[in-house]
Amino acid sequence: MRRHWAFGLLATLVICAWHYSTPLLAHDPPPKPTSTTHTIARRTADGPTCRLKLSLVDHETGQPLPGVVQILDHEDHLVELPILVSRGQGIEQIGPIHNWWVLAEPTVLTVPAEEISLNAFSGLETERAHQHLDLTGKTEASLEICLVRFARQTERGQLAGNTHLHLMKLSRDEADRYLREVPLADGLEIVFLSYLERAQADLEYTSNKYTREDLDRLEHGRLRWGTGEEHRHNFGPQGEGYGHLLLLDIPHVIRPVSIGPGITKQGTDAPPLQAGINEARRTGGKVIWAHNIFGYEDIPNWVTGRVDANNIFDGSARGSYKDTYYRYLNVGLHVPFSTGTDWFIYDFSRVYVATDRSLTPTQWLARLAAGNSFITNGPLLEFFVDYSSAGGTIDLKQPGTVEAQGSAVGRHDFKRIELIANGRVIDSAPAKREGDHYVATLNATPTIDEPTWLALRTPPPPVKDDPELQEPVGQNEYGGNLFAHTSPIYVTLQGQGVFDSATAQGLIVEMNSDWQKIEQQAKFANAVERERVERVYREGIEVLEQKLRERSR
Repeated sequence: MRRHWAFGLLATLVICAWHYSTPLLAHDPPPKPTSTTHTIARRTADGPTCRLKLSLVDHETGQPLPGVVQILDHEDHLVELPILVSRGQGIEQIGPIHNWWVLAEPTVLTVPAEEISLNAFSGLETERAHQHLDLTGKTEASLEICLVRFARQTERGQLAGNTHLHLMKLSRDEADRYLREVPLADGLEIVFLSYLERAQADLEYTSNKYTREDLDRLEHGRLRWGTGEEHRHNFGPQGEGYGHLLLLDIPHVIRPVSIGPGITKQGTDAPPLQAGINEARRTGGKVIWAHNIFGYEDIPNWVTGRVDANNIFDGSARGSYKDTYYRYLNVGLHVPFSTGTDWFIYDFSRVYVATDRSLTPTQWLARLAAGNSFITNGPLLEFFVDYSSAGGTIDLKQPGTVEAQGSAVGRHDFKRIELIANGRVIDSAPAKREGDHYVATLNATPTIDEPTWLALRTPPPPVKDDPELQEPVGQNEYGGNLFAHTSPIYVTLQGQGVFDSATAQGLIVEMNSDWQKIEQQAKFANAVERERVERVYREGIEVLEQKLRERSR
């Protein structure tokens, strides 16, 4: 038993609660702008108060854990904890995330001297602790909450990263504290803070003011910082244009950062994003497409081999896996899955990459680009096919079976895991409750009689106006619809990979359509600018048309 500090009238409590109550906020719907339906009635610690030293520890090792907490009074009103960072800091739309505070280290809090209840967890790896505490008549107390861990991702060789983060409208001190504490509490280990520009609005982009040296000073423990920029184009202030992408681990800002009068309020809709992509690749950087289906220039840059990974659920839920990932994979591309959170860390969204050692941001990006990854905002996945993991390739000399093993574990009910082959669900296994978390295990021996890519996922979140994707999914504490998906394992047959002609023809049709939309909206100074943008689409179309000709022969 640890020796606790003491003075005055002190109550010292060590709570290692192995069985916790049902989560209070797990089934709240996702946040909506200007809505207050997800807030709990709040109060400050008025009246008699108690100074409570609160800490979180690992139930097995006793080591301190950073995490998030909430405290409710005897009427279930949320107690404000102004000494801590609000987990919803900077997020304007009110939602469940605003009901939590970051406890990065043991801290003395001022709370009502009455019966209270506490909820706490750390990242994605612990169950949620729920504990009642009677502080009536006490002025000082100490409480150590032991958190039950059901996963240890770093020890399993999985490093969590966020590829897309910006901050705005914070003071420098507020931003420094946010960057030191929030990733730590969420269990992130590598975060990329990116520069971006928008006429006038970027004067309030706090993250733009950070230098490499500033970020080096914020590194501590296992948390490391990478840099880059968001390179983008819109028709109109927020309308769809060429798209948004992340140029990461680049040695300098690549200009123009933003393209077109829709964002910059000046100039023309040139050059294409591809010019920035080419410069980033020339300087050794990595390119990640942002916002899934948003933008016209994703397809031509993917089919010509210029993009390293594809983000989904990074700031918005635009489309689903089948709209991008599955189509690209079905024309033979190797597409690593990735994600981030864009403005503030509004969810647990992250991408894990496999490693057997500590990694720098540069090394981590290289593993991500190789496809050794899975994405999640809750369930933690593990997937092998014939002992190969995500990003690997298995070459069969003749049709036969392979052994697929998959598992998932998470704090909330993710319903099931699904084995995906060339975009289709071919097997599944239900999630079952164990203690106060959920697990699922799948073992399958699918027959491979054609080139195939295989992946493991949880059910995809609902997508507006898509009748195939309307099944509700579970939600995490911050109101996010649960998702998880591994990058693929590729199974070639006699050296041949996947190539679906119908999908290729559909992508060609879409590139032609996107160019027509650009012609109708774009402002070019001359024929040279127009030709430079059009060439991007011609090249992409030619690549797929050549592959179709080769297949027909």
